Amino acid sequence: MNVTAAAGSETALEPSCSIVIPVYNEEDVVGTLLDEIRKFTSTWRADYELLLVDDGSSDRTADIIGAQFATWSQGHLIRLSRNCGQAAALYYGMRRARGQIVILLDGDGQNDPQDIQKILAPLNEVDMAVGIRIERQDSFVRRAMSRLANAIRSRILGDGVVDTGCGIKAFHRRVIDAFIPMQTLYSFIPALAVRAGFTIRQVPVRHRPRRGGKSKYGVRQFLWKPLLDMAGVWWFARRRCPLATEKSGGMAHKNNV
Repeated sequence: MNVTAAAGSETALEPSCSIVIPVYNEEDVVGTLLDEIRKFTSTWRADYELLLVDDGSSDRTADIIGAQFATWSQGHLIRLSRNCGQAAALYYGMRRARGQIVILLDGDGQNDPQDIQKILAPLNEVDMAVGIRIERQDSFVRRAMSRLANAIRSRILGDGVVDTGCGIKAFHRRVIDAFIPMQTLYSFIPALAVRAGFTIRQVPVRHRPRRGGKSKYGVRQFLWKPLLDMAGVWWFARRRCPLATEKSGGMAHKNNV
């Protein structure tokens, strides 16, 4: 997978937070989403970086992002050479993130950037916070498929998360080591974190109607692919190494293996 970095220069200083957003053909909504994020982050005193991973868009998505980042030093556009899928874009963005806290958002505008503060609040006590969409603004069929997939996944993998499809999440960077590069990673981020020994808290967040573009997910993406991959995640979760504890100078340090 060839990658091109553009629009924004990276600094030597490590930011406190990294916001990672995968996008694919979102020219109708990405400009408004960036306006909202810029307004929200303008109140932040802490340093941050904003990474948008363009998953081989064929429309004006990259041009719109590039124009905004030309005057936004924290913004970095990462362009994948071809469409690799949301999971690949998300995984690559998380690996590129330099912040001690990593925040995930969907690129379709249905997550409200104002909820970032809610999702960050529990991280003094837990390793990861995941959003739960309240008053979902999706069709009945989409909501029904999501409920079924979440119920099956939660029952088999035991992560206790009721809405793994919610795009807004935040976690300490060390949690990234729990993830594996798989096509349905999006559905199993909480489960993989829990099985690695990390703690999770669920946080109610807003959900907005899609304001443009179209969803890239149907029955196959909601049900069949995750169901097939769930068998692999179930096996991996039970065979993975536990968190190892290292003694050093009288202090115990945990490292994920």
